[in-house]
Amino acid sequence: MAEAMDIVSIARQTDRITTTELIEAIFDDFIELHGDRAYKDDAAIVGGVGSLNGQSVTIIGNQKGHELEENLKRNFGSPHPEGYRKSLRLMKQAEKFNRPIINFVNTSGAYCGVEAEERGQGEALAKNLLEMSSLKVPILSIIIGEGGSGGALALAAGNQVWMMEFSIYSILSPEGFASILWKDSKRSGEAAEIMKLTSYDLLEMEVIDKIIYEQKDDQKIAQDQVLNTLKAEISDEISRLSMKTAEELVQERYERFRKF
Repeated sequence: MAEAMDIVSIARQTDRITTTELIEAIFDDFIELHGDRAYKDDAAIVGGVGSLNGQSVTIIGNQKGHELEENLKRNFGSPHPEGYRKSLRLMKQAEKFNRPIINFVNTSGAYCGVEAEERGQGEALAKNLLEMSSLKVPILSIIIGEGGSGGALALAAGNQVWMMEFSIYSILSPEGFASILWKDSKRSGEAAEIMKLTSYDLLEMEVIDKIIYEQKDDQKIAQDQVLNTLKAEISDEISRLSMKTAEELVQERYERFRKF
């Protein structure tokens, strides 16, 4: 098994599959929706409506880029408050039309610049958590790369939370953890082990519910095969969750997060 810091490096690689690529591979007839109806459209969050095996669903996710130009456009996947407000607008719309929600998480955290704070970053994150806790439709959240801090949690308060095998999910970066604990960011490898941020650690602790494996017998699984597996798993889970009543979905989500 790879060391934790090795998995951190893989999760951050610019060639990892992005939300838009996942949408293209898994869903049909996707229509992207824009804007938070208050300030502007945040390119760090992609969201809209598509279909999965004929069922209408809402898909939302952090978007990073493979190249520097796109990463600058997408703010390296770190949303401003308007990104989280856009995601909440789409989730409330999904509830109105009884559409399941699939969220893809890949962010080092919410953007922490002055302008984000001026526009209410903390309030936007908190409101997402509050509203998601009572949404009456299924929510499936999947960490596909980095899952950092409240910026990730604001899309990850789902009935089910999954991780790609080589993704990470933690309160902050290993470098930040090491800087706070030991005043030495060079001890990030040691911090990563302590933080238990890998999919294996988090599944064992029941923080997440499933791993989507990217490797078998120390050999990388072909991306097409991983995508086919992911599509089948998402389809099965959405079908299972859709059989539950609104009250059951809300209660299960409540119990899931209360157990921590």
